[in-house]
Formats: sequence, C-alpha cells, structure tokens
Amino acid sequence: MDGGTRIYVLNQQTTITLPSIKLTPKRILTTLLGTVGFNVVIALFMTAIEFGGSFTENLIFSQFIGLSICSLVCTSFYMLAPEALYAQLLLAVAGIIAGSVIGSLSGSVITGADIALLHTTPASRVQTILFGILFGAIISYIFISRDKLTASQALIQEERIKRLLAEKKTIESDLKRLQAQIEPHFLFNTLATILSLLESEPARGRTMLKDLTLHLRATLSKTRSDHVTIGQEIKMITAYINIFKGRMGDRLRYADHVPDTVRSRLLPPMLLQPLVENAIKHGIEPKIDGGQITITASVTDNKLRIEVADTGLGFDSTGLAGLGLANVKERLQALYADQARLILEENHPCGVKAIIEVPYDTP
Repeated sequence: MDGGTRIYVLNQQTTITLPSIKLTPKRILTTLLGTVGFNVVIALFMTAIEFGGSFTENLIFSQFIGLSICSLVCTSFYMLAPEALYAQLLLAVAGIIAGSVIGSLSGSVITGADIALLHTTPASRVQTILFGILFGAIISYIFISRDKLTASQALIQEERIKRLLAEKKTIESDLKRLQAQIEPHFLFNTLATILSLLESEPARGRTMLKDLTLHLRATLSKTRSDHVTIGQEIKMITAYINIFKGRMGDRLRYADHVPDTVRSRLLPPMLLQPLVENAIKHGIEPKIDGGQITITASVTDNKLRIEVADTGLGFDSTGLAGLGLANVKERLQALYADQARLILEENHPCGVKAIIEVPYDTP
C-alpha cells in the first residue's frame, strides 16, 4: 500500500479504501495503450495534410515519438511523484523534448529514412519539433488532467468518509441517549413493589427481585453492545414480563413464537422492550381482565418481521404514540434509514400489533 492510500473503518463490517493519486504500473500501462490509439489519429492527420511520408512511415514516427514522450513523462511521474504544479510542468516539458528527440531518432532507424533532426532542412526540423511538442503537450495535458481528476475525486471521497464518520458518531450518541430515556421510572416502581411484597408476600417479593436482577444484568450488558441476538432479547423480555406478572398475576399472560433459526440473528438492543412496555402499560394493565402478549418472528423477502401483539384495550387506549414508540422509530431511522419501519395495526379481536420490519442481512 503506498503513502497516498487512506483506509477508514465505519464499523466492524464496513471498510472503505480511498484510491491513491500516485501512479501505479497498471495506470501507466493503461496510459500507454491510450497513447497508441492517439498516435494512430496523429498519423492519419499527418497523412491527410501531406506532412512526412506515407501513412506507414507517419504511423511509425508518431508511435515512437508519442510512446517515447508518454513513457518518459509517466516514468518520471511514477518515480518522483511530484505534487507541486510547477514540478509537474517541468517534468512534462522535459519529457516532451526528450521524447521528441528519442522518438524521431528511433523512427528514422526503423524506417531507414534520413535521421529526421540531423539531415533535413531547417524548416522540416522545426516542423518535426513543433509536431512533437504539440502532440506531446496534448498527451501530457490529458495525462495530468486525468491525474488531477483522480485526486479531486479522492478528495471528495475523503470528505464524504469524514462526514459519514461524524454522522456515525452522532447516531451512536443519539442511540445511547434514546436508550437512557426508556422508562427510567420502571426501576423505581418495581423496587417499591418489591419492598411492599417483602413485607406481605416474601416469596413473591424474592421472585420479583430475582427477575429484576436478571433483567437489569441483561439490560446493562446488552446496551453496551451494538447488537444482541434475538434469543437474548427474548430472554430479557421474558424477565421483564415476569416482573409485571409479579404485580398483575394471571391478568398478564405471555407467549413467544420465534423460530430457532431466527433466534441467533443479530438485532440492535432494546428495540422490542419498548413495544412490550407500551402493550402492558397502555393495553393490558388498564384492562380489568388483563390480556396476553405474543411475540412472533418471521422472514419474508429478506425482511425480518417481528410482531408484538397484545389483547389489551387497543387503539381506544391513550399513549400509543408515547416516548417508547417514538424512540423506536428514531432508532430505526438512524440505523436503517428507509429500509426499516414500525407499523401499528389492530389485533383482532382486540388489542394492538406493533410490528418491526428490518433488513434480514443487516444487523
């Protein structure tokens, strides 16, 4: 890897490499092949204006002169890698002059003609030099312009990478802020309930305390990670629901239908819990006879679809657009842009379905 190459790592899966603006042997070969084609055009032009000899002779001279100029310019740029414009111009001029002389002498040897720059009239010498300088200047201009274009494109790409890195840092800080906003009073309410149960129903209080410990341990460890498996998320949610079952008893029922093939799939942490919390708080807890929460997952058309369905009060209840759902929407937008969505539907015969759709191949 040469000194002009920069590598930026956006995350664990994405690595972007900026192209070097220095010459490589491959680029030199490409330039030489392009020069060969350009030399054919020069030979046709010289023949059309009746300069020089036959088309074959003109083709030989144009190839030797053009390739000599191109080789000298490319080699000097490759070995010296000048960055200043004046240095590039100086090398180009030197390559044009030297290439014109070397190419003219080589062409004369191959064709058996008089050596162009030694045994011709002064006018012919001037014409030969002018043609060499003219077409050498064109070749050098094309070469330098292409190099400048590559450098400009590399600079634009570098600025784009810097912007993406800045946006990624902003997204990461926003996600941590959003995660920290997810129902902080849940902890205090649960602790208050545990203290009350420890006095009246110690067994239930101890069970709830164990579930809270399990839930907090899973939550704290997973929110420090960028991704968790769906199986880990389900395990954390099960502990979360058990805490509420300690308060609500049989009024809260729970089931999950997540295939084993999906449980190992990675997912950003804390995407499902706000949906479960919303279902309990606004759907099932206010309902006299309670209800059930069911989590299902499926994959269709490379889309992972996770449903959190409840049999609570449904859309007649308030708070469906609360902080938890708003956070989920913001996180999906930040993580997946327009490739993911949160859908709210009626769950027949009663309740609400909260559905998350994300690309299956993208964690």
